[in-house]
Parts: sequence; C-alpha cells; structure tokens
Amino acid sequence: MRRKLRVAAYAVCVRDGQLLLARSPAPGGGHEWVLPGGGAEFGEDPYDTVRREVAEETGYRVEVTDLLGVHTGRVVLPGRFPGRAVDHHGVRLLYAARVTGGELRYEVGGSTDFAAWHDLSAVSELTRVSLVDTALRLWRERPPTGRLDTGPPVGTR
Repeated sequence: MRRKLRVAAYAVCVRDGQLLLARSPAPGGGHEWVLPGGGAEFGEDPYDTVRREVAEETGYRVEVTDLLGVHTGRVVLPGRFPGRAVDHHGVRLLYAARVTGGELRYEVGGSTDFAAWHDLSAVSELTRVSLVDTALRLWRERPPTGRLDTGPPVGTR
C-alpha cells in the first residue's frame, strides 16, 4: 500500500456576520461548499498557500490574522490498479483571514466554480464539507492548542 501525505491550508474569512465560501463539484454529482484554500505546492509555506488559494478561488487578497488550528484526517483510497490502495493522510491548517483587497470573482478551470458570502446563521443549511463546521468551531472557540476536544484522550475511558 502506498502512503501519501498532503498538506493544505484554508481560510476562515468572516465579515459582517458572513462567511466566505467557494463551491466545488461534489463526488457523485452536484456541488458542495468548501472553505477557500487547498493543497500546498512542494516547498511552499502554508501561510503563502492560503493567501494564493484564496486569491485563485475568490479574487480577494487576504491578510492572515490567526492560526486557528490543525485538522488531520486519514483514509484509505483505492488506487488506479488493483491491490494498489493509497493510505492518504491529510493535514489541514486553518487560518483566520481578513479581506484586504481584490474583487469577488469566480475561479475558471480550477477546483471551484463559484464563490459567495453566506450568513453565518445559514451555513448549517448549505450542502458543505465537514471541514467548514470544524473551521467555524475553531473560529468561535479559539482553543489554545488549536485542537478541538473530540472526546477522551487515546487510551482512556
């Protein structure tokens, strides 16, 4: 089994009670809302990744104001050839960011096709990836460790 590590950075941009999100094609059809952001290029600092990705997906320039936390996930995905599954480990850095310039526009030929501001009170009604909820919780709670309490530590009951 192959192992793959992916580092990505995402922005939580809240302005006037609204959250900036981008729309992405969903597996199996339709669309889902995601945080602006994405994978770091080899050698790229995640701080620079989030600024680049927000500009690509929304047209906005942002200033990173806080590191909210780190979210990790691991999943085994089927490979392109039988018996060649990929053990995928994703490390996602979540930053609070403030829009400093640019104009809202949509990405062409990328991983998203639309960007919009959504009222915070309406986000729960959107079809969205779970990382949006995790990011909003980090933004609201600001845990000093950058990690949400997900239950008792490993090895305890």
